[in-house]
Amino acid sequence: MGRITADGLSWSVKGHRLLDGIDMAAHDGQIVGLLGPNGSGKSTLLRLLAGLRRPDTGTVRYDDTDLRHLSRRVLARRLAVVEQDVSAHNHVSVRQVVELGRTPFRGRFDALSEHDQRIVDAALERADITEKQHRAWHTLSGGEKQRTQLARALAQEPREILLDEPTNHLDIRHQLELLDLLGSLDVTCVIALHDLNLAARYCDHVVILDHGQVVAAGAPETVLIPELIESVYGVNTLVDREPSTGSLRITYLAVTTSEKTITKSMSPVAP
Repeated sequence: MGRITADGLSWSVKGHRLLDGIDMAAHDGQIVGLLGPNGSGKSTLLRLLAGLRRPDTGTVRYDDTDLRHLSRRVLARRLAVVEQDVSAHNHVSVRQVVELGRTPFRGRFDALSEHDQRIVDAALERADITEKQHRAWHTLSGGEKQRTQLARALAQEPREILLDEPTNHLDIRHQLELLDLLGSLDVTCVIALHDLNLAARYCDHVVILDHGQVVAAGAPETVLIPELIESVYGVNTLVDREPSTGSLRITYLAVTTSEKTITKSMSPVAP
C-alpha cells in the first residue's frame, strides 16, 4: 500500500484560479472520497495527483517522495488512473485494453508472459468483464467500458488508484460491486464521487471541495452534516442512519430558498 499527500496545491488557467491551496492526504489502504458540485475542482485535483498536470504551487508526494522525482515508468508501476472518458481504444478488444495494464512491467517489444496473462485473467474476472473480453472496445456500453478500465487498472497491481466518477454509467449492482471491490483491495484509493450516500457508506475519509478550495475534510459522519451540505450543494437534507446497514444516510428534502430564487429567475416569463 502507499500514501498520497498534497500540500498547498494551486492551479490556474489563463489567470483564473481553479484550485487554491489544497491540502489533503490519503493514508495506506484508505478510500478517500473527493466530493463537491460540478466545477468544484475534483477532476483537476485528480489530474494533479496523477502528475498529468503540474501545479502552480504546492507538492504531491507518494510516500515520502516528491512526485516530480518519480519517472513515468516508476510511477506507472505503483499508480493506476481510471478516468471518466477514454476514447483512444476504438480498434482494440477488451482484453487488449486490460493488457495495457502490464505495459510498465515489460520491455518495449516484449510479449506478455504467462505471469502477465494470469494477472490479466484475474483482473477481468474481478471486474466482472471476462465474458466480454473478445468484444471490440467501441461496441461496449458506458458501464462495460468503465469496468474494462477498472480491470486495466487492476492489471497494473497498483499501490494507489485514482478514480474519476467511476460509478458513472454503472447500474446499481455494478456500482456496489465496484466499491465493494475497491474496499477489498490492499490499495489506497482517491475517488471522485457525486453520490453522497455511496461516499458515506464506502469512504474512510472525505474531502469536500467548493470553488476550488477544501471546505471540510474528515470521516463521513463528521463532515456530511446538513449545514455543510446546504452550504455547498444548496439543498436541505435529513441525515440519519440506514436501519439495515447502519450506514450514514442522506435524504434530500428540497433546494434552499436561494436556489429556488435563482431557478425562478431563470424561468421563462409568461406572456
